[in-house]
Amino acid sequence: MSLTTPYLRLSGVTVRYGAVTALDGASIDVRRGETVTILGANGAGKTTIMRAVTGLVGLAAGEVHLDGSRLDGMAPHLVARAGVGVVPEGRKVYGRLSVRENLLMGSRLGGTQASEADRLEHVLQRFPALRARLNDSGALLSGGEQQMVALGRALMTGPKVLLMDEPSLGLAPLMIDAVFRVIADLRELGVTILLVEQNAAMALEIADRAYVLQTGKVVASGTASELRHAPAIADAYLGAAHA
Repeated sequence: MSLTTPYLRLSGVTVRYGAVTALDGASIDVRRGETVTILGANGAGKTTIMRAVTGLVGLAAGEVHLDGSRLDGMAPHLVARAGVGVVPEGRKVYGRLSVRENLLMGSRLGGTQASEADRLEHVLQRFPALRARLNDSGALLSGGEQQMVALGRALMTGPKVLLMDEPSLGLAPLMIDAVFRVIADLRELGVTILLVEQNAAMALEIADRAYVLQTGKVVASGTASELRHAPAIADAYLGAAHA
């Protein structure tokens, strides 16, 4: 596959929740090795994009493809095995399970051929603070530690593409910086990332390209630099950070 060929593609995707249209013919492409971010106000349809890719919602119209294979219509666990790793909004760490058990859940969802032990060691090298917490329950972790577990669990799947939904939400500033350093490292390693992030300024700093959603429709797209310097985008999403 060419580097300019979409690796993850949403084509004309429409999603409805009853009478409400959450996505209206949205088309988004992510090339292999790219980091693409989605901007938009609350309710614009950003999380629904993630749910459409992962099979958590059915499509009223459109298609989703990853690496040439169609994903829409597949059960979520099969989407995960096809190579979609997810860091969900709110982290979704299981409080009754240990850190080790939370991480190993990812290895049982993914389709990678690497051994479970090798994948766990790779995650612990990336998040060394978790090594001493492996036997602790998820409920005892701080928000930042839980985000490390959520990131590590997604990486344990050996994903072809990594979906990250609001990874900085609810975190202290120092931990937000740490999360974005991890995203930058993954980008440098060539991991394909689709990112939804409330901190538009930081998202545009780290992304290659971006899309803007408004009431379920894609209303703007371009390189991160182009959107960062577009007055309408800067005024709507960057605020004082742009001034």
